[in-house]
Amino acid sequence: MIESTTHTAPLEAARLRHSNLVGAAYAMAAAVGFTVVSVLVKKLGNSEIGVFQMVALRTVIGLTLLAPLFVRAGVVPWRTQHLKIHLTRAVLGGIAVLTGYYAFMKLPLAEVTAISFTVPLFVTVAAVLFLGEVVRWRRWTATACGFAGVLVVARPFEGAVELATVLAVAMALCIAFSVVLLKRFPAKESQLTMLFFFLVVSGLMAVVPAITQWQNPSMEEWLLLAGVGVMGLISQALIIRAFRVGEASFVAPFDYVRLLFAGTAGVIFFAETPDVWTYAGAVLIIGSTLYIARREARFTQSAEKP
Repeated sequence: MIESTTHTAPLEAARLRHSNLVGAAYAMAAAVGFTVVSVLVKKLGNSEIGVFQMVALRTVIGLTLLAPLFVRAGVVPWRTQHLKIHLTRAVLGGIAVLTGYYAFMKLPLAEVTAISFTVPLFVTVAAVLFLGEVVRWRRWTATACGFAGVLVVARPFEGAVELATVLAVAMALCIAFSVVLLKRFPAKESQLTMLFFFLVVSGLMAVVPAITQWQNPSMEEWLLLAGVGVMGLISQALIIRAFRVGEASFVAPFDYVRLLFAGTAGVIFFAETPDVWTYAGAVLIIGSTLYIARREARFTQSAEKP
């Protein structure tokens, strides 16, 4: 029995390492995809196409892409026993998309990306308020440092904070509360159903303003809009796959390469040069979230030990 365990342990460790590396690869691919989406949104921001029109058309494109998957999986996406949770989560997701798109259109890509890394910090606060989780002083200290990083990125000491910066923070807040709501779903709840409600509700939130402000897209703009819809879905699928394949504590840090990609894309496509405050704030935010993730992993491992 001891011999069998001795031989099995290295194999299990090797499988875990392989799974983690595959998960990391998916996470980095998702980071590229999300960066592409932000670039396309920013390019559309230089046209007459408004945020509401982008989101409404994104819904149409997304549902068109998902329809064959619904048929293949035999899923009736609007049938669920958790309608209230789906609708609440979808509204939060719709607000996150609208505010996020506006922020990417108005601010440097690296700045919005840095602010988006505050999602785990807001998750900590939301988990205490709505899930009754107990958070100790070290995690609260790390969370406070992360929010201090947001202030560094926003630079309120230079004058009034831009509306786009406030909306970028609102985006992260809505995503965090949406993540907390995921814990309310049973494990068997279909991800296709989650995507369906998110797309439909966000589309309904945008459709009336989109119609009143409608601008006929050119061929180039149609291609950009299609790219936003397609790459958005692919990126979501990649990041979900990343966390299913690998351990969350191992995979999560690889999402931070988005800051490098966003900074590089900003320089290449929009002649943006992130200043020292953006990177200083990003260091505080990323450092805080990494610390929280590491402590969570340690507590989980301790709990699993007999």
